[in-house]
Formats: sequence, structure tokens, C-alpha cells
Amino acid sequence: MKFTKSFFLPVLFLLVSSLGFAQTEIDFKVEDHYNKREVVIPMRDGINLHTTIFSPKDTSREYPILMTRTPYSSRPYGKDQFRSILGPNEYLMKQGNIFVYQDVRGRWMSEGVYDNMRPFIPNKKGKQIDEASDTFDTVEWLLENVENTNGRVGLWGISYPGFYATYSLLANHPAIKAVSPQASIGDFFFDDFHHNGAYFLSYWRATALFGYEKATPSDTAWYSFPDLKTKDQYQFFLDAGPLKNLDKYYGEDNVFWQQLKEHPNYDEFWQKRGIVQHLKDIKPAVMVVGGLFDAEDLYGPFNIYETIEETGDNFNMLVMGPWSHGDWARKRERQAIGNVYFGDNISENYQKEVETLFFNHFLKGEADASVPLPEAYMFDTGLREWKSYAAWPPKEAEKKTYYLGDKQELNEQVADLSTMAQGAEEFISDPNKPVPYSEDIKMVFTPRKYMTDDQRFAARRPDVLVYETEVLEEDLTLAGEVLAKLQVATTGTAADWVVKVIDVYPPDAEDYEETQDYLSMSNYHMMVRSEVIRGRFRNSFSDPEPFEPNKKTEVNLQLQDIHHTFKKGHKLQIQVQSTWFPLIDRNPQTYVDNIFEAEEEDFKAEKHKVFHDSKIIFTVLE
Repeated sequence: MKFTKSFFLPVLFLLVSSLGFAQTEIDFKVEDHYNKREVVIPMRDGINLHTTIFSPKDTSREYPILMTRTPYSSRPYGKDQFRSILGPNEYLMKQGNIFVYQDVRGRWMSEGVYDNMRPFIPNKKGKQIDEASDTFDTVEWLLENVENTNGRVGLWGISYPGFYATYSLLANHPAIKAVSPQASIGDFFFDDFHHNGAYFLSYWRATALFGYEKATPSDTAWYSFPDLKTKDQYQFFLDAGPLKNLDKYYGEDNVFWQQLKEHPNYDEFWQKRGIVQHLKDIKPAVMVVGGLFDAEDLYGPFNIYETIEETGDNFNMLVMGPWSHGDWARKRERQAIGNVYFGDNISENYQKEVETLFFNHFLKGEADASVPLPEAYMFDTGLREWKSYAAWPPKEAEKKTYYLGDKQELNEQVADLSTMAQGAEEFISDPNKPVPYSEDIKMVFTPRKYMTDDQRFAARRPDVLVYETEVLEEDLTLAGEVLAKLQVATTGTAADWVVKVIDVYPPDAEDYEETQDYLSMSNYHMMVRSEVIRGRFRNSFSDPEPFEPNKKTEVNLQLQDIHHTFKKGHKLQIQVQSTWFPLIDRNPQTYVDNIFEAEEEDFKAEKHKVFHDSKIIFTVLE
């Protein structure tokens, strides 16, 4: 921000819960305090969108409108059917607001054709539509047809609804005063189904959710998920073989599966579905929220905040907590990700002290810079405490470089870089025996727990390179981006590169309640951050190119931001590998134009090298 502020369907319902909508027992019945109204709102092209409005029964005062737009259904349908909780949290519900839920175009009870990540049209003419125009038209209708409004509108959403909340910033409606995109997708080639060009195979089952179109409004699911008849996803995908063999589960009627296969590169199809590049000169107040261990959408929150900050002079803040996807909207006493515990009542405190304050100030209060919230409210996942900053990354943070040296050493000081550059560690990468991303034997809809998982199982494999510091003599705080600048070579013509940042606990670390029975926190290798790049995209995500066999080549990999203190007595470790299965699909390591069309014979084991002048550049806060 540019001004100064003071600091201080069973499957469906499971999915909605997993995407972060709070499910909580509260001594408050919505139907006792709110009237429900279901309407269809006409868009400028004549399509009607199903919309549910909950208005306070107390009409003695005026209320702002808080709206979310969703592809996941505005259920429950029916005038006598009520949600158990309204809005982002129970505090906003109890204090009184007009809450609006809308099925987006082409989904559930709304008319029209659904377009997955519908492209934004900057200069719409006539009856041209996008999600920004649908938002504008909805707000206009609500202000004209809903009583007891104060004329201010706010939007929020988590995950895909977060994308629609981000999209609302482009509606340019003067009544929209506050928007909170939470776990929002920023660009579909870097969030969710792709990471730097690598296809996230672990999301494959979710293709059913987004790929099947419907012709008419429906209050029941028109799609189904494939029955895989196994609980072992690693073995299922390994047995399935090349990606083309998965066509038997999704046919041509699954539009999204066809799009994934037909557009393996960052071409115009994906580029125009990005929302980040359009976020210029934003006017409403914005609070971007995300989880530092969000496996689905970590790229989006950081990049949405940063992009808005570059050109806007609006209130724009960032909140990142020790959460997985949508945890901040749930209520649980102990906040943990997998085996690692971070503290008590973290989500509830955020809901009460941050989220409620934000919306109340801009929708009911002064709506100015006097709001007592910091620019960046960030949880240190090593110290397990909140920090407030005037900027993100903190202005006082500095860049420090560590080299992937000989003898598994992670070195800050290098005596002779030219000599060091000649040496390398090497390993055989076999796509037919890929490195697992988790020790757990499971079949998940989307993976989450792995973001803090113990990485000892990987460190002990010959196809994973390990580099680590000595035991730290003082705390080391990383606060910002991480850039891996690898120098590599391969005997093949294609390869993926995975970099993991790991906090190695001391031998006397005590177990948490959440620590799995077969594990111990003694010497636990906690993954703090990880990322992958498909090597063919090292120079351009639009124009892939093969590796020249045995030629030393630079591959740069940007990891998402970290806010983590590696405490005295711990060690900082880096792992480098080339398979990460079945989180991502297998790279044949033989260059083919489209890996979705690769044949079994294309998959070959190759020798990879990582040279000792490879380096990791951290953002360090002294």
C-alpha cells in the first residue's frame, strides 16, 4: 500500500469444506436472525445467475453487502433451507451484514456456459461478458433490489471463489469498497494444476469437477469422479504408465482434460486465463490471505499482493499464516500441518482480530488509512509467532547466497569458486522408479500434508542430493523469496528439477500430539518450502527446448516466499531431485513435444549432475 498505516452431495460438501468454508458449532441459528431470498439476476447478455440473499431480520439499521461467487454451489437450495454459518466468519454474521451467494455462470443453478478461469476482456463492447461484468451487473441489481443496504459492497472467497473475488477488483464498480481474495489462483500455469510447466498429476481426479459442462441449471451434481479401486495413488499412477493411458477415464466430453492435453506450454490459451497481469491501479481496499503451507495456491496470494502493490495507492495488505488450504476459515484449537504443531486458536484469532476488523472498517466504518492493521501480517513458522511488517518482503531483509558444495555441504563462504565450479554431484534419475513425494500410502483428492512432511525418507535415497549447513549457532530468519540458480547437466534431453528447503530438527526435539506414530521429531526433516520446474521451460514457458546431452546448463527456479526462523541448534538443508511422484507427472527424460502424448519407450533413466557452483539465494532478516 502507498500510504502509512498504524501497526497494530457428499462429495460436494466434502469439497466445499476442504476449500475452507468454516464448519463450526455455534449457539446461533441463521434462520432466527436472517431472512432468505433466492433470485435470478439477469446479466447484460440475458443469462440469469442464481443468487441467494440473506438479510438481517433487524431492519432498524442499514447493512453492507458481503458477497461470494462460487463454482462449488450456493447450496442449500430452497427457501426454507439455511446455511449453518454465513459469510467469512461467525463474528461478521452475528454483527449483521447482508450476505450474498451466487452460482457463477454455467455452474449449478445458474444459466450459461462455464469457462474454466474465464479470460478477462479489458475493453468489453456491447454484450461481451466476463466475470468482471457479471460481478458489476450483480452488484447493480443488488443495490437496486435489496433493502436496508448502506451502499457498500465487499467480496471474499477462498480458492476458486477467491479467484472470483480477485476478478471483482476489475469490475470497477464504485460500490465495491473491500475485497479479500483468499488462496486465490493468480495464473493457472503456476497454481494448482501446473507449477512452472510441470503437470500436477496429484490433482488429476479434480479434473472431473471442472471438465464436464451442463446444458441447464441443476441442483445436483452432473459430474462423477473416476472409481480407481485402490488406496495407493503411487502404484495406481505408476501402473497406468504414460499420461495418454489416462484417456480411458476422461473422454472428449471432459473439456478441461482436453485443454490440459492440447496446451502443454504457456501459450495464449493459458496466458489469457491469468488474472495477475490485469491488476493495475486497483481502487478497493484489499486484504490478500493465504497459507504458508497451502499446497494448492501459494503462487496466487504472493503475486496478487505484489502486483497490486506495484501500481495501486489503495489499502493493500497481506496475511499469511501457518495454514494449509483454507485453514483460516476453520475453527480448531490446535493448528497443525501434518506432524508439525504451530499453536492454539490461530484461525479464530485471525477471524476475530484481522478479518472482521478489515471488513467492518471499510464497509461500516471510516474506510480510510486509520485502520489498525499492518501492511504484512506474517506468521513465523519456525518461531511460531506473528510478526507485523511495513512492507513485504521486509525492507531491512538482505540477500544471502549459499552454494551447493562438495561433501553435502551448504556453504555461505566459498574459497575458490572457479575450482568449485568444476566439481559436481551426480545421480541416476529413473522415471520408472520415481522419488515419492510422501511416505504415506494414500489416495487423496488433492495433497496437503506433504508441505511439512518429514523428508528423511527422500534424503536416504541415492537419487536425491542433500546439502546442509553445520548446526546453527544462532537463529537464521528467512523472510521473502528463494531463488535456486542451478548449474546442471544430463545425459538425456529432458529433465525436471525439484528443490526443497528443509529445517532439520535437533536430536532432542520432542514429539507433538500430531506426530505420526511411526515417526519422531528427533532429527525431523521438516519441509518448509519446495518447488519444481520442468527443465524444458528454463528459458521460456512458451517456447520449450531440449537439453543438449552432457552440457552444463543453467536452470533458475523461483520458490515461493518463506517466513521461517531456523532456530539455533537446527540445520538448514537443501534437497535436489528430478522426480516427485505422483505429485507431478513423470518426465520421460527424452524430449518430446507434448508429454501428454509420450509413449512408454520415451521414458528412460538418465544420469544427472548438479555442479558445485549451483547456489540458493535467500532473503534473510537479521
